[in-house]
Amino acid sequence: MVARPVVLRRALRSALRPSAKSPIALARPFSSAAARLAPNSTPDYAVPDPARPTHFGFETVTEAEKRERVAGVFTSVAESYDRMNDLMSFGWHRIWKDHFVASLNPGFSPLTDGPDPRASQHILDIAGGTGDIAFRMLHTAHVVNRNPDVRVTISDINPAMLTVGKQRSAALPASQQAALTFVEANAEDLTKTTPLSPNLSAPNPHPTSAIPSNSVDLYTVAFGIRNFSNIPAALREAHRVLKPGGVFACLEFSKVDKHPLFNTIYKEWSFRAIPLIGQLVAGDRDSYQYLVESIERFPSQEEFRDMIVDAGFVVGGCGYEDLTGGVAAIHKGMKPRQ
Repeated sequence: MVARPVVLRRALRSALRPSAKSPIALARPFSSAAARLAPNSTPDYAVPDPARPTHFGFETVTEAEKRERVAGVFTSVAESYDRMNDLMSFGWHRIWKDHFVASLNPGFSPLTDGPDPRASQHILDIAGGTGDIAFRMLHTAHVVNRNPDVRVTISDINPAMLTVGKQRSAALPASQQAALTFVEANAEDLTKTTPLSPNLSAPNPHPTSAIPSNSVDLYTVAFGIRNFSNIPAALREAHRVLKPGGVFACLEFSKVDKHPLFNTIYKEWSFRAIPLIGQLVAGDRDSYQYLVESIERFPSQEEFRDMIVDAGFVVGGCGYEDLTGGVAAIHKGMKPRQ
């Protein structure tokens, strides 16, 4: 009874594995542009440079200054972040996150060896702070797919956000708590990660360590990548740490330019209401003004898809899925099997 699924999985693996004669066999039909497989050199723009100009909302700053100012924003909003997301999106962020996780179906993979598709998985949730995505991942893997061999590393550059997530994780079942790890790390350089310190007011006593190359099955980042100082560098780090066949998945605010009337209403709401809500609810107008501006400055769906391909991933179809008319979008890329 299991012969057919095994044969199917083997056929899928063969289809996804590029031949020796054609190193870019995955470019069609899985991507809309030719993928660069394991780039031999990193372009200058994908190498972090503290002095390089970038943007912080509508301001021009250096990469180093943006990193510091983003840290200040999320330290300020850490305690109210989830409540503000509800108010800003009318609760839709929960639906988007549920759909995002369901589309990834952690804990189940039809490409595993043997008859049981519930192989062990290591998920790296970048900018995972408060745990919203990681907790959903573990519930789907452990409860829905009955796969206890799934573990999640929550990584964030901001220890205040991680601390909120660590506190929230106390409500999870013990088996899911045991499958969680919290680390402080810059997504642009995952060779230097540090376990979350129990005391934020003191220097972190833990030594740094690297996330090894080819060690992660699934890399997720939700509503975080637009805050990175150097997105191309972060995409290449995602490519490095993923196993061949591993998946990069990003949920991020995007563009609704295809719907002009909706776009006008959406921007009016964003720029007029959201900073005011931030002031009334969190006592912090400036941080939420930045968040709105950061959404406006983020690349379009097509531009971000091309950045993912440029980092060495292959993408399926048009490379993204619009949610709520493009208010948010899901992007996925696969690291080619070598």
